[in-house]
Amino acid sequence: MTNTVALNKLVIIGVGLIGGSFAQALRSAGLARHIVGIGRSQQNMQCAVEIGVIDEIASDIACALHQADLVFLAMPVGQTGYIMEKMAPHLRANTIITDAGSTKQDVIAMARHHLPMQSRHHFVPGHPIAGAEQSGVQAAQPSLYLDKHVILTPLSETSTDSVERVRHLWQACGAQVSLMSADEHDQVLAATSHLPHILAFTLMNHLNHGTQQPENMLRFAGSGFRDFTRIASSSPEMWRDICLANRATLLEQIDAYQEELNSLRELLKKRDGEALKQAFSQARKIREQWLRTRSNS
Repeated sequence: MTNTVALNKLVIIGVGLIGGSFAQALRSAGLARHIVGIGRSQQNMQCAVEIGVIDEIASDIACALHQADLVFLAMPVGQTGYIMEKMAPHLRANTIITDAGSTKQDVIAMARHHLPMQSRHHFVPGHPIAGAEQSGVQAAQPSLYLDKHVILTPLSETSTDSVERVRHLWQACGAQVSLMSADEHDQVLAATSHLPHILAFTLMNHLNHGTQQPENMLRFAGSGFRDFTRIASSSPEMWRDICLANRATLLEQIDAYQEELNSLRELLKKRDGEALKQAFSQARKIREQWLRTRSNS
């Protein structure tokens, strides 16, 4: 990517792990000359300036968007409609907008409701498949997106040039960029990300509410439990918004998972050891094939 497409002014709305890491990665690549941030927590924003993630804290959205080349929306998806509504009167004709929301059909619906057609030409919905259980700008790191997948789900009216510019920016962060429909994205992520988070949260609550002396249960929990429940340390606000935004598809995944769990329950009731072994062997084979595919990609 050449400096001809570098950003004179990059605006990050929501300067946490995701937004902060995007800013750091583009700064490291020499593609963001001046980075402006805006967010709800003044303490977090001040920290972002002090550690060099952003150069300036915007007093309001109008100030932030003045002469902006690209706006990166990195706040919880539940705030997207409100932010887009506030942005709409202040956007330049050629300002590119992209986001990092974990759901895409709802984000596109909000963009069509709140953004003028001229701005929708330059709106490139996106989702980096990267993150950590920590949140806040202090968790940001320029290598967060290295070799990670980023999915772009352009609108039918999004310009090809805007898609390519956003693609190049993500590639400069070290990411592997793919394009797909918003519907396919939401189905894939419901199964591979949203459902696992719900399972991790639910298991922690189960041990706390559904067992006697949960402190003893957790005291003797091993590394497998730690690894399985790691994502239960993720932001409750963010995951509340994601689950509600992708509610219909996620409900389908919960029902399908419940059917698998019921089938396993029946095998246990019948003491069918051979069938249990076959189910576990199949799962192991699928996972090992997935790991080989990942290592070869």
